Amino acid sequence: MTSAAPHTLQLDIALIGGGIAGLWLVNRLRRAGYNTALFEHRALGSDQTLASQGMIHGGIKYTLAGSLSSASEAIAQMPDFWRKCFSYDSQSADDELLDLSTTRLLSDHFYLWSRQSLSSQLAAFFASKMLRGRLQSLPRDAFPPLLAESAGALYRLEDLVVDVPSLIANLAQLAGNDICLLPEGSRLDWSSRRQPELYIPGDQPLLIRARRFIFCAGRGNGDLLAALGLARPEMQLRPLQQVMLIHPQLPEFYGHCVGMDTSPRLTISSHQLKDGQRVWYLGGSLAEKGADQSSEQVIASAKAELAELMPQLDLTGARWASLRLDRAEARQPGLARPDKAFVGQPPGCDGLLVAWPTKLTLAPALAQETLSLLKQQHLAPSGEQHSLGQWLKQPPLAATPWEQAFGHTSGEASNHV
Repeated sequence: MTSAAPHTLQLDIALIGGGIAGLWLVNRLRRAGYNTALFEHRALGSDQTLASQGMIHGGIKYTLAGSLSSASEAIAQMPDFWRKCFSYDSQSADDELLDLSTTRLLSDHFYLWSRQSLSSQLAAFFASKMLRGRLQSLPRDAFPPLLAESAGALYRLEDLVVDVPSLIANLAQLAGNDICLLPEGSRLDWSSRRQPELYIPGDQPLLIRARRFIFCAGRGNGDLLAALGLARPEMQLRPLQQVMLIHPQLPEFYGHCVGMDTSPRLTISSHQLKDGQRVWYLGGSLAEKGADQSSEQVIASAKAELAELMPQLDLTGARWASLRLDRAEARQPGLARPDKAFVGQPPGCDGLLVAWPTKLTLAPALAQETLSLLKQQHLAPSGEQHSLGQWLKQPPLAATPWEQAFGHTSGEASNHV
């Protein structure tokens, strides 16, 4: 039996990847008038986005060497930009802002503390004019109870922490029917060496053609490029192993502990299960060094760190789990951490762009860079509009790592997510 001939739909821009990069970008493209759709093959926020700690930060955690880095400068203004989105006013908002008024804000600040007094060089740098207004030294009588006995120095950062599931849901609601779930068997092909197209099977197959395809699928960009026989832009993976714990006595807390490294010794963020139980999610150097460890080893390291840094915290009976993940980024010399978001065109492929936001904070910057690149390439909106809602379902929202680890278990949670 011959399958039905596919119905062809022509878009201005087709996005592949339903994480923070794709969701932010599809909304900016819609606002700019482009006929666009986003395609996701699993669930919105899968992998890297929902595994983030939800930090919208201004780069202070990249200054622990005692100087401003290009990474810290690239994102210094991002918390203020996101704040404007959270307090969105349609009467005065400019085109770069998105309405995030239904996104839940977990905290409007982050602590940065040290076990001992800071080095004189770092303390002087934190007090310098360059960082004035971005962090505030706190007197001992303002220390939270959790750090009252153990912290040597404490600062308050004007960084934000968002509830990432509510952020993803907010962005998906804004995009409406322009977000589509790809069924099994969907594939990318070349109509010519310069122009990919997307075949979607079904009772009525679809053939999606677009003036530009944009890959924004994080780690999945590597597979998408390989499917087209492309090796550039190159991707790098920087592995982590985060740690999660759940305990009835955990307080709400968001903070970085300063150690000897140029990245935080330990980063703690607080999240909730659907039943209201609080989870701590641990990152920083602990997660970077834990990338090559077993789950048991990184959890043992986390227990030792918390016992030293917060000795008054009784975690008897806590349940623990770990999560391995890869930060997918545009390849850098020596596999260094990128400073900025990246969007670029594979050599000889006029119809394709590839993008990585580098971090959650920079998703708006990635969208702005992409729109600027489209303008440079003279790709104006066609004025046509197509809705794919009659053809394809919308993808679900992915579960968070802590829901997967603790949300449907009884007794001890597994050490692996």
